[in-house]
Amino acid sequence: MLKRIIFSLSLFAFIGVIIAFIVFTKLAQFGSGDEAGPGGPPPATVSTFTVERQVWEHGIDAVGTVEPIQGVLLENEVAGVVRSINFESGDKIQQNDVLVQLDIRVEQAQLRAAKSDLSLAEVEFERNERLRQSGNIPQSQLDRASADLERAKAEVENIEAIIGRKTIRAPFDGRAGIRRINLGQFLSTGAAIVSVQAFDRVYINFNLPQKDLGQITDGLAIDVSSDGFPNETFSGKITAISPLIDPVTRSVEIQGTIENIDDKLRSGLFVRVRVKLPEDDTVLAVPATAIIYAPYGNSVYRVLKDEETGGQVVNQSFVRIGRRLGDFVAIQDGIEAGDQIVSAGAFKLRNKAPVRVDNDLAPKAETHPTPPNS
Repeated sequence: MLKRIIFSLSLFAFIGVIIAFIVFTKLAQFGSGDEAGPGGPPPATVSTFTVERQVWEHGIDAVGTVEPIQGVLLENEVAGVVRSINFESGDKIQQNDVLVQLDIRVEQAQLRAAKSDLSLAEVEFERNERLRQSGNIPQSQLDRASADLERAKAEVENIEAIIGRKTIRAPFDGRAGIRRINLGQFLSTGAAIVSVQAFDRVYINFNLPQKDLGQITDGLAIDVSSDGFPNETFSGKITAISPLIDPVTRSVEIQGTIENIDDKLRSGLFVRVRVKLPEDDTVLAVPATAIIYAPYGNSVYRVLKDEETGGQVVNQSFVRIGRRLGDFVAIQDGIEAGDQIVSAGAFKLRNKAPVRVDNDLAPKAETHPTPPNS
């Protein structure tokens, strides 16, 4: 029993020594901090930006898809064997060019026979017509000759139509896609042959929410960009607005038209669309990196002069933000033009903290950034 009491007292004494050592160490640290002077920790190094008014083009952004002015997948109408292919994949073609010819030797023989029958029917009709005028035959015989003539004409037209359906022509000027047939191949009815697209102009189809419908009119300018051509912008205008609003998405379909120089924009290409509205906006702009986002409100740090020390300190100001453009954010309330705010390094600051300004390595904010790896 005595040993247990001695052990407990020793344990408590050891713990007391440890606590006393920790307390003494902390007091010594606080004392050394007081002796270091009122400056405390060194000022944080930050980059700054002077709030400025910028004129922003007022527009609406959307994503869309490129569609050709004319585009079709040619398919076989009448079964037959491919006798000739008169184009290569990717060729430019003209309207009515013969692209594919199926075997028409049987139809050509039938056509010659039908034309012979037609010639005979024409002779018989003319003979019966003269005989009827002289009263040597009844009217019924002339009517039968007339019917035979019409039947012979119809037979010739029918065979010519079959030959025409076995001769696949380009429906309009454009560019051929990748052919899907081979010479000597038997094509059944409805077999795909080749796609033909007209690319001199293209449609840009995109959707906008119903809240923007009042700002959109025919003829508004649009700018189109694509990841396939990162350094180029294609310009056009709105040419059609759907009269219907999708009851599920509450959006309206818009169609723009663009002159497609060098056939760069292809059908199905994903593009970003900006609709240019007539009026520009004048906004207070700050870099997006200056905004401190928080659930209780967004804020920026303004850089002010400390009257006591002569240095610089920061003051947190809550702001109301608007739309974005490139690297900038529009500020609707909370700061004024000319204010100096922290644009880099704000995450490590607190209100009234001292700072040192160094803008030598500050990133440059742009309204239309084009980084090389985008």
